[in-house]
Amino acid sequence: MQSCLNECENTDNHENVTCRVLSILVAKMVARNKKTRKLRGHVSHGHGRVGKHRKHPGGRGNAGGQHHHRINYDKYHPGYFGKVGMRHFHLKRNPQACPIINLDRLWTLVSEQTREAYKDRTDVAPVIDCSKAGFYKVLGKGILPKQPVIVKARFFSRRAEEKIKAVGGTCVLVA
Repeated sequence: MQSCLNECENTDNHENVTCRVLSILVAKMVARNKKTRKLRGHVSHGHGRVGKHRKHPGGRGNAGGQHHHRINYDKYHPGYFGKVGMRHFHLKRNPQACPIINLDRLWTLVSEQTREAYKDRTDVAPVIDCSKAGFYKVLGKGILPKQPVIVKARFFSRRAEEKIKAVGGTCVLVA
C-alpha cells in the first residue's frame, strides 16, 4: 500500500482516483486535528469544575459488580455471579470418540514405495498402524489390492476383517 502511495506521488496524473482514496485511508491522525488543540485555554478541558476528572472513581476493571455497580451487572449480565449445578471432576468432552478409516483409504497411510517394495514378496508383509495415524476403527468400504498386509487398530468391523483376511492379511488389535 505504501509503495502504491509513493507511485501516486511520483506520477503527474492527479486524476487517479484510487491513489486519492488510498491516501485518505492511510492518512494518520495529526496533532493539529485533535480535540486537545480546541480545548487549550478552557480550564477544565471538558471534564467539568465540580466533578473533576479523577483517575478511577468507580474502581478499575470489573470492580464493584456486587456492590456499587450492581444495577449494571444485574441488568446487562444476569447470572454472572454464583454457581450452578454439581462439579464434575475430570470431565471428558467426548469419551466415545472413534475416528474411522475405510479399507479403500487404508493404503494411503503408507507410502507408494512401501507398497511397491512388498508387492512381490510372500515371506513378509507391510504393517499399517492405523492408531498411529489417528484412526481407531477400520471399516469395510471399498476393495483392497490383492496383497497381504498387517493392519493394527483398536477396532475392526466384521466386513473389514473378512476383506483383510481374504487378501491374505491379518488384523492386530491394539489398546
